[in-house]
Amino acid sequence: MTQHKPMKVRRTPMDTAVSIVTYVVVILLCLLILLPCLNVLALSLNDGKDAARGGVYFFPRVFTLDNYREVFHDGTILAAYRITLARTFVGTFLSLAVTSLAAFALNQKELPGRSPIIFAITFTMLFGGGTIPTYVQYNDLGLLDNFWVYVVPSLVSVTYLIMIRSFFDGIPYELQEAARLDGCGYFGTYFRIMLPLSKPVLAVVGLYTAVNHWNDWFAGAFYMTSSKLWPVQTVLQQMLSRAMSASSQQTENVAAAIAASQSAVTTDSLKMAAVVITTVPILCIYPFVQKYFAKGTLIGAVKG
Repeated sequence: MTQHKPMKVRRTPMDTAVSIVTYVVVILLCLLILLPCLNVLALSLNDGKDAARGGVYFFPRVFTLDNYREVFHDGTILAAYRITLARTFVGTFLSLAVTSLAAFALNQKELPGRSPIIFAITFTMLFGGGTIPTYVQYNDLGLLDNFWVYVVPSLVSVTYLIMIRSFFDGIPYELQEAARLDGCGYFGTYFRIMLPLSKPVLAVVGLYTAVNHWNDWFAGAFYMTSSKLWPVQTVLQQMLSRAMSASSQQTENVAAAIAASQSAVTTDSLKMAAVVITTVPILCIYPFVQKYFAKGTLIGAVKG
């Protein structure tokens, strides 16, 4: 039996040039993202006074963990981490459940008033209530100084709702009809057909929602008077505000303030440690959803 050798594709000089330019651009973009991260990490691990002299770029010159000890020294940050983890897990799970159920309902062709409902939901994207009306509404609902102020207002995002509904629209409707013929009701179709086929878009929306919960400091600062319910972002924001305020009140000369201080921790080094503490945990989630990310984003954004 004759074996055919695979045909080699001839590359023209133009193809080679395009490949080289593409690799160079990709490498430069990676460096633009990676190098600032390395700089922040190096400054967070460097002595604050030494870093104030400049010249610390990608490796710490005077290694120290004092910046991190200063952030964690009173235990407040650990309690805040518990609040942040709780709101991230609970908020993400409930948001995915409510949003995907709403998207499934809007995907049903026999839903009465389907088009007006979709229009009314989409119309809300054009306007916001404003800070004061929102505060009054939360107060009337009893959400102020309540853990659920972190969860309930963000249960449904119109953007994510449209994204999931568009993904559902791309699934052949005949699958749902076949499930109904086999005796599945709406919930059976949702759990057995739609959810298993929607892992990519659910992973992407879940990641976006988790990042929003993790990075939010506004709700804790404006809707909580008790610091016991502050998330980690609010605690760090308040910590940095106090540090900057104390530094500006002591002296207007930054160099003199650094020289007069007995501590190796400065406001800038504290900022860098805070950035690392708040960024690294959420970055650990990305590898687990990376395989779904491109597919879920493109399909959810293009279809419909």
